[in-house]
Amino acid sequence: MKLALQLAYKNLVGAGLRSWLNIGILAFTFIVIIFFNAYLDGWNLQAQRESIKWEYGHGQLRHQDYDPLDPFSINEAHGKLNTSQSENLTAVLIQQASLYPEGRMVSVLMKGIDSAQKILELPTEAFAKSDANIPALIGKRMASSNKLEVGDQLLLRWRDKNGTFDAAEITIADIFETDVTSVDAGQIWIPIERLWNMTGLKGEATYFIAGENYSHSPVDAWYFKSQAELLKQLQEIIEMKSASSSILYFLLLGIALLAIFDTQVLSIFRRQKEIGTYIALGMTRWQVVQLFTVEGSMYSILASIVGTIIGVPIFWYFSTFGIGMPDYVTQQDMGVTIAQRIYPAFTIGLIMGTIALVVLSATIVSFIPSRNIAKMDPVDALKGKVQ
Repeated sequence: MKLALQLAYKNLVGAGLRSWLNIGILAFTFIVIIFFNAYLDGWNLQAQRESIKWEYGHGQLRHQDYDPLDPFSINEAHGKLNTSQSENLTAVLIQQASLYPEGRMVSVLMKGIDSAQKILELPTEAFAKSDANIPALIGKRMASSNKLEVGDQLLLRWRDKNGTFDAAEITIADIFETDVTSVDAGQIWIPIERLWNMTGLKGEATYFIAGENYSHSPVDAWYFKSQAELLKQLQEIIEMKSASSSILYFLLLGIALLAIFDTQVLSIFRRQKEIGTYIALGMTRWQVVQLFTVEGSMYSILASIVGTIIGVPIFWYFSTFGIGMPDYVTQQDMGVTIAQRIYPAFTIGLIMGTIALVVLSATIVSFIPSRNIAKMDPVDALKGKVQ
């Protein structure tokens, strides 16, 4: 094997530009595969962390009539839990309402939450600091789209439990910034005690957010969504994006492997006398096959080295400073958490796995044309007459 490696290295160096072209294509493919996979992994990890911190907590206990995708079910989807059943849970009550900024009417979801809660990152402590009759929290997207600032007062209209319209002025107590659009766009957060008084739904909630120490047991009229279930949709979207991106990887890898395949076929054709000489000197046919296979696989080994040298500074830069996302993407409510800057997650497992994929693929592609050497007649090979 040592002799095969030495001869393979000398042959690659002797091939000059042709070798470097193959190595360059493979190195580029190596960098692209790692970069895009790390980008998707980074997006996935960031989205999961932010969704847990701002919306999901450690799971949600939802009322049986509550469907987040059905706006017509929201006003009627609420109920009560016993004190013993609501331990380590934070109640959230949702009601539809209309907001009137600068004389315009904007449909919003009015969400009540405990001002003392510590499960979510929402700055609910601002409720206690405000002396307004109805203090409210809104997200940066909501504030930007309606040109609102901290301290602004505006009219809010809603229906109580009997369907009677009521209205009052709310005061913007704080504006928070989050990457999770589903807790920001078109939503207003107010103390749940105030919302109970406003709607007459004392002690009721649409869903409960589970704390770290929550232990679920079945409750009539309620169903529990675990953290994994809540993140499932996000996982499916990431997997779909990963699958579509893999088409690009395989195209690039296929081009690189085709170049290696053509190089091996041409090399075997042009080096027939050299092959015959190896056999005449005592090497078996399969040893010569091994030599040419190793020679082809060395393209991938050198490409991995070159790709690592070039890629490490690139990977370090983007993992440190991130990749900025356009405002029109991050500010839209597409049901997916997208950060303003995504930090790719370059892991040892990803890098080593990509190296293994490239080396294994190049080895297989190198072996396929090299098998013909086993069928050569050494005398004809020495004469250069093998067809």
